[in-house]
Amino acid sequence: MILKPYNVPLPLQMMRCLIPRYELSPKEKHDYIYLEKGHEGERKFASLLENLSNLIIMHDLLLECDNNIFQIDALLLKHKTIHLFEVKNFEGDFYIESDIWYTGSGKEIKNPLLQLSRCESLLRQFLQKSGFNFPIKGNVIFINSEFTLYQAPLHLPIILPTQLNRFLNQLNANSPKPNNNHISLADKLVSSHLDDRSYHRLPHYHYDQLKKGIVCMSCNSLTTSLMGRRVVCDHCGSEENVDTSIRRSIQQFQLLFPDKKITTNIIQEWCGIGSDKTIRRILGSYFKMKWQGKNTYYVDSNG
Repeated sequence: MILKPYNVPLPLQMMRCLIPRYELSPKEKHDYIYLEKGHEGERKFASLLENLSNLIIMHDLLLECDNNIFQIDALLLKHKTIHLFEVKNFEGDFYIESDIWYTGSGKEIKNPLLQLSRCESLLRQFLQKSGFNFPIKGNVIFINSEFTLYQAPLHLPIILPTQLNRFLNQLNANSPKPNNNHISLADKLVSSHLDDRSYHRLPHYHYDQLKKGIVCMSCNSLTTSLMGRRVVCDHCGSEENVDTSIRRSIQQFQLLFPDKKITTNIIQEWCGIGSDKTIRRILGSYFKMKWQGKNTYYVDSNG
């Protein structure tokens, strides 16, 4: 039972929206690549967990305990145990020397076991405060088949790529159905999940800084033009229905500026479209109009 499915993390969605419109610094580009790499690994691990049965699975939880925020890549409830997973998409050669982790070239890196230990400790405290008493078993999952680790002691709580299938088969074996206590714990964890918008370090951007226009769905460029009821990319020649293009652009606007009201003028400027008639028609068709004094704005139809 996947109670909290894996989705593209909100910070990564925001970075993807920013890239065509904002010049990232070298540090911001590095952070973006790191997010993409992590997403690739967590998505792959999530797809493997889909094959398990009679287990409660939750992905990408952001929790807080005593003003300490901690992130859980994946969590699995089986019988009387909580399985906690820290997923790493490391690639290449690594080695351990005196409990310090290094890349193959000798560069020291953060010890992923320390991250796991911190997360495990805070989760245990969170459970105690919430009235739950489950033992926690944590593992660092190395998901990338191109990862090799040398000089690793046998007792470490790590699962290497060559061990992963066997490990998952063992998890899946003899799994009784979840009981009400499992469901209550899972509901508590999901309801305590925080908005991860403020947890990750994102670029400090402002509306006026960002380039305006409709981003091409294929090549991610801003070199698009409105031609009748189609939006055409001048760079790759891709075409898209204007309603679909503008609705996608509005979703990006909402993601980057959740506190700004959706108005005809601001969406017209955001999309770089000269005619407000098209914007007005699309907003009227897919959104709900609200009044604020003499001014109007739009909200999602289900809002």
